[in-house]
Parts: sequence; structure tokens; C-alpha cells
Amino acid sequence: MKRLLLLLAMSLYTQTAAQTPQPRLPAQVQPGQVQPIAPGTQAAPTLLRLALNPAIPEVRKVEVLSNGFISVAHALILVPAKKLTPAYVDTLAQQAVLRSYQAQPGLSEVDVSVYRAETYQGFGGPLPVLTLSVPRSRLAAFPTELQKDTFDRVWVNPNLEAKEVDVRPIQQRERRPVFVGTPAEQRRQQLQQSQALVRGGVRGGLIFRGDVKNKEVALTFDDVPHPLYFPLVLDALRREKAKATFFIIGRNAQAYPYFIKDLVKDGHELGNHTFHHVRLPKLSDAQIKQELKATNDLLTKLTGKPVRYFRPPGGEYSGRVLKIAAGLGLTTVFWTNDPGDFQNPGVETVESRFARHLRPGGIILLHDNAPDGLVALPDLLKVAREKGYAVDTVGNFAQ
Repeated sequence: MKRLLLLLAMSLYTQTAAQTPQPRLPAQVQPGQVQPIAPGTQAAPTLLRLALNPAIPEVRKVEVLSNGFISVAHALILVPAKKLTPAYVDTLAQQAVLRSYQAQPGLSEVDVSVYRAETYQGFGGPLPVLTLSVPRSRLAAFPTELQKDTFDRVWVNPNLEAKEVDVRPIQQRERRPVFVGTPAEQRRQQLQQSQALVRGGVRGGLIFRGDVKNKEVALTFDDVPHPLYFPLVLDALRREKAKATFFIIGRNAQAYPYFIKDLVKDGHELGNHTFHHVRLPKLSDAQIKQELKATNDLLTKLTGKPVRYFRPPGGEYSGRVLKIAAGLGLTTVFWTNDPGDFQNPGVETVESRFARHLRPGGIILLHDNAPDGLVALPDLLKVAREKGYAVDTVGNFAQ
């Protein structure tokens, strides 16, 4: 019943999607990168918005989303540069949290992202000025802890003056691995892929498929974390007692570090998805290494855990990429089962694609910022278990 109500609620708020603002990214990073925002081939649902009382002019929207069990709100705050002081930003963030809870008392969590108004380009553009996450369990203590600078679910951007340039996003699904190389290199890689898909397991520092003799699959999520979707995905997995590998974009982890700590606390596995979600084959060796190493270093600093696995954005890779990844201790992971949740094809389509491609040793590709995947997740896990499959992380699956 909860799932039916959730589907109905999402359908009521579905409208034609607006044009996505073009992201802006740091000048020192080469073109060819994009922060994924789930544009899809179908219009994404327009989410329910809260009306704050009294309204706060700088709060542009407070969106609410549910996974069928809990609801989470995300407040977007845009502050003009002339008002951008720590005290003013803290006040706005605190007001947004308290009034969101007042507007919808049943919320389980309120997350906030504060941006400089003049440079805001949407999620994936310039980093926020401040982010914070306030679960209901922390609400009573939150104002005092924020004032005393002891609240641990807050991030303040240490570098607001970095110059950034416009880069057009590449709307490309991670549908299948794409090897970039000479004809001879491509033939060798195709042979390696074919053998790996038949035999399974780690081969030459790559995983295309797990052990085909075992009825188990690995559950993976790309593009982590998103401030509205990620808490709902984590809650859904917790309820299902399921573990997954999350391939994390470094700059997202930088802006929302508390979510990365939540992930590890719940027993999930870290994966590297580059720092800026950049297509790697066209970059220099130094740039490829920096994209991977910066993400490894950040995730290890946040969690104390080593990063063992890497997934190339867009599935694009080359011999150079594999060599550099291996040199950093990373095993490159691909997938066999892509339900296409990123394109908003409909929950039933996601579920049918998943079931159709479920095989021993499969690696499932989902995204934490895709509404259809969020709704379908409990049923995907149920189908896998009913068919006798164990669902686990890449690390446990690849042992």
C-alpha cells in the first residue's frame, strides 16, 4: 500500500521538466565532465514543495521526497554576495530547517544547501557555500550546537574565491563499457571482456562479472551522494538489511561529507567515481591520476577506510586509465544489469529490465539520484531474493 501511495503521489507532481542549467566547473579541470542530474529521456517528477511560514526570500525552494517509509526535505538557499557572511548564512540555514519541520512535522530529516546567488548553476555547478543535514533526532540540540560550532553534520566551503568556467554537460548514460584505444587494443579488450563475462571474477584488474557459479549479485550505486535522494536510499537499504557499493564523486563527497560517514557506519562499501565525474580517456596521465587520487585521499580521510574499487564515468576507459587505476590499488568495476533508472523510464520498466537481466555473478547499476530507482529498490531486492540470489557489495561478492 505504501508503495502504491508513493507512486500515486509522484505521478500527481509530474510535469514537464524545465531546461537544466549548465554547470560550471573548476578551471583547472578539462572539459568533458558533468555532474549527473538525472535528466532522463522522460520528464522527471516535479517534487512536492513546502511553503514556509513566514517565507524566507533567499530560500528558493524546499523539496520533499519519500521512499514510502520516511520523508526528507532539501532546502535550496541562494544568498547574494553582499550578504554572504557566516552569521547571516547560519541564520538562514537554521530558519530553513526549523520552518521546514514546522511546515511538515512528519519529516525525518531536513538537508540544506546554501549557494552564492550570482554563480549558482544547479547541482553540479560551483560548490555550495554551506551544507548541513538535520535528522529529527538531532533537531532539539541543533540550534545550540550550530551556534557553538559543535554540530557535526555541517560543511563550510573553505575556498569561495576559486574561478570557474562554463562547461556543457554530456548527457550520456552509463549503459555499457566503452573502451578507447587503437583497433588492436580494442580487439584485445573485447576478447578480455568476452572471457570475463563467461568466466567471471577479477581478471587483469577488472571485474565485468562475478563468479558465474554462485547465485549472487552485487548492488552498486553511482553518482553519490545527492542531498535529497541519498538519505532515502540509505534508509531503504537499512530496512531491507541490504549492503551495497557506492561509487562516489569526490566533489559531492567534499560538499556532503557527513553522508559518506553515514554510508560507512551502515556497513556499505566505498567506490571511486572520479572527483569531477569526468570522462577520463582524453585527459593526460597526470590529470587521470589526480581525479582518482584526490577522490581516494578524500574518502580515506573522511572514513579511515581504503578505497579498493573504481568505476569510470560513462563507462569510458582506456589502457592508460586501467594502468593508472591499478597503480593506485584500484580494481575497475563494470556492470551486467542496468535497468536505466537514470532516464526516468517508469518504475515498472526499471523492475522488468532488472528481472530480465538477473543472472549469477551479475553487477547491478543504479543511481542514488533517480526517482524511479528509489521507488523500485525494495521490489528489486525482493525479486532477487525470491529467485534465490544473495545481494551484497562488490568486495564481498568478489572474494
